[in-house]
Amino acid sequence: MNLALVHGRARSGVRAPAVRVEVHLGGGLPAMSIVGLPEAAVREAKDRVRAAIQCAQFEFPARRITVNLAPADLPKDGGRFDLPIALGILAASGQIPLEPLRDYEFLGELGLTGELRAVDGVLPAALASADAGHRLVVPADNGAEAALSSRVEAYTARTLLEVCALLQGRRSLPAAVAVPTQDRPGPDLAEVRGQAHARRALEVAAAGGHHLLLVGPPGCGKTLLASRLPGLLPQASEDEALEAAAIASISGRGLDPARWRQRRFRAPHHTASAVALIGGGAEPRPGEVSLAHEGVLFLDELPEWSRQALEVLREPLESGVVTVSRAARSAEFPARFQLVAAMNPCPCGWAGDASGRCRCSPDVIRRYRGRISGPLMDRIDLHVHVPRLPPSELRPDGPAGESSEAVQARVVAARARQLARAGKPNARLGEAGMRESCRLGASDQTLLERAVESLRLSARSMHRILRVARTIADLAGSAEIGTAHLTEAIGYRRTEGNAG
Repeated sequence: MNLALVHGRARSGVRAPAVRVEVHLGGGLPAMSIVGLPEAAVREAKDRVRAAIQCAQFEFPARRITVNLAPADLPKDGGRFDLPIALGILAASGQIPLEPLRDYEFLGELGLTGELRAVDGVLPAALASADAGHRLVVPADNGAEAALSSRVEAYTARTLLEVCALLQGRRSLPAAVAVPTQDRPGPDLAEVRGQAHARRALEVAAAGGHHLLLVGPPGCGKTLLASRLPGLLPQASEDEALEAAAIASISGRGLDPARWRQRRFRAPHHTASAVALIGGGAEPRPGEVSLAHEGVLFLDELPEWSRQALEVLREPLESGVVTVSRAARSAEFPARFQLVAAMNPCPCGWAGDASGRCRCSPDVIRRYRGRISGPLMDRIDLHVHVPRLPPSELRPDGPAGESSEAVQARVVAARARQLARAGKPNARLGEAGMRESCRLGASDQTLLERAVESLRLSARSMHRILRVARTIADLAGSAEIGTAHLTEAIGYRRTEGNAG
């Protein structure tokens, strides 16, 4: 038999499409060619594979070797195809049996000694192989990542020789084992002094999955408050955590298998480009909005961000998905995150402070706040003023507020009500869901319409007020939205209405 077929997986965004590695040994002068849209790292596999086969004491065939990576129109990159190419050559030359290859998929880069080295994007490949009903063989260093999902049957190997011994029936490979998860407690909300209004807004944001804007002078605790939000969110489900972990796996920045269940908190610097924020590159990679999937994206000094970088946020804030298109290829990445933004009220930071130290003119303040577009402000549900606290409230021995654990218990209960009623958090309710879940009485409807008129809010802002009011009612355990719930929700838009 001069032909062998080995199963592998490519990488395309967060997907891992199947690739058939077809190896044919033909007549003619000894040579090896790889076809099927391989990039440079894949084309270089022929040198790594030749050395690895010889170091494993197998014979490298002195024949014309053609390796086809099908489908031919799917770009192939990285060293992940080294192992299936080597196995295909050995099977086509009769040095290992063909039959066992049908039940396995293989991933791994080969060193010149035959050592298997870790590759990126193993978790998406493991999930896809489980859906296909195949077992997966990965390098030992990728074992903990491949074993994150309980439905994946994955095995680990350290060398090409070990994999060949498995296929020859001479030994078995150890199953991939997940490392114990480490639930490191994050920063505790009890460490935040005062700021009762902002603490309440954090609780509402966590309960309903709402976006939040904190406005206040320098040093008032905006970053401190934002960093506490992940500790208030409900624990991610296995599907949510796996999706977020898959993004980290393909990002090239590493996935910590011990902390894969924890909510992400991403805080890029305001000098980051639009590509760094949204994703991109010649080979599309996820950006910060996708790395914060099912977690929190914190943007400090919001007006200091470039207008282009901020405007690219508008679509993922609505859809929860980012599509990165390039000339050669495109990729789609999940980007369902909670945005927490912070900004000063004016360039000097002290507008509205009781000290009266601000000397910014109204035009200067208007231009400063005008760096953030109205459509972006529309998409932020809660606008909260964070004042400077007097020194007496900042004493270390002063009374501590509620802990993150206590607040999280209320958030979990409110989120459970939302999931039971609509199957999703309130922030993601569509038009039909709002009509069903956010009904108002006649007097409350009039109150809402008057508030929208007086604050000059858009229809989108009005809908977001209704969603926030529904969340406040859920926190209170109320089946209906009451006047107090609606009034509090309207209060979270007053900063926006007065921004101009």
